[in-house]
Amino acid sequence: MPPPSTPQPNNDTPPPKTVGYIGLGNAGYSMASNLPKSGYNLIVHDTDSTKTSRAASEWPNTTASHGDPSAFAPCDLLITMLPQGKIVREVLLGPHGIAHSLKRALGDDLAELGLQLVDAPITQTYMHATDAGESTLLVGASSPAAFETARPVLKCMARYIFSMGKLGNGHAMKTLNNYIMASSICALSDSLVVAQKYGLDPQTMIDALNVGTGVCFPTLDTFRRDGITGRYDSGFGLGLLVKDLGIAREFMEYNKFETELPALAERYLGDVLKEVERGADHTKCLVGWEKRAGVTLKKTGKVEDIAKEDFEHRLKGLNRPG
Repeated sequence: MPPPSTPQPNNDTPPPKTVGYIGLGNAGYSMASNLPKSGYNLIVHDTDSTKTSRAASEWPNTTASHGDPSAFAPCDLLITMLPQGKIVREVLLGPHGIAHSLKRALGDDLAELGLQLVDAPITQTYMHATDAGESTLLVGASSPAAFETARPVLKCMARYIFSMGKLGNGHAMKTLNNYIMASSICALSDSLVVAQKYGLDPQTMIDALNVGTGVCFPTLDTFRRDGITGRYDSGFGLGLLVKDLGIAREFMEYNKFETELPALAERYLGDVLKEVERGADHTKCLVGWEKRAGVTLKKTGKVEDIAKEDFEHRLKGLNRPG
């Protein structure tokens, strides 16, 4: 894998000392926990006050905002880990927004307050890589100085940091990343049900794919560990995946590129979403494919989580010369 490209350092940018963090969900909580370990003072907020209280009691140098926007006044940098942009806008610029309390750097609206926005959506080489600070961040920043201010903090939470270009490019890359993953999920689900109808064993099929050219993230991790086992507990919801496909479809339309695949994947997965329980894991989409195929996939025994060393081994193969 080639090293991530980054703007040249600006030695005049003072390093942040106090960081605000809003959004302590599944990924947010584990990512935020790496900051006080690295010596930063941390101010946290979440709509679930039990999470902020737990963080303040378990992590060093961490305090809860208790819903007070002025609590973020000492922050040199603010991180939001929230589901969508309109929620970020409300948190920062709404009636009780905290942007006016910040002393440093959404886009033009924040710029009017002397603040700079960097988008840095997350992806992972293996599920729960956030727990060990080994995730991947896709960064968009129109200001190299803003990127350099944020980079030391981002490095505490991620192993790989890619500078994707101007503000918004990070989210564009995340949209395409999730579109590619969702497309592979649809192809894999098609293949698993048809394979069983023909007489192939799903577990053996997954094992063969993982050492062949059909390997992908679902075969390596989520569907191997949570799909064909029937566990359906990867930590990423089906509703979020369907939402991401809608964004991918709109992204293609915005760039005036004609393709039917995003809408097709969105329809297939969206149909399953209507049938499963609220908050169902994305790997439970297999239930919908089983219904369409008229089969029930043979469930394997417990499959151990893929260790990160397994991924390191695969990365070494990808990094070989030529």
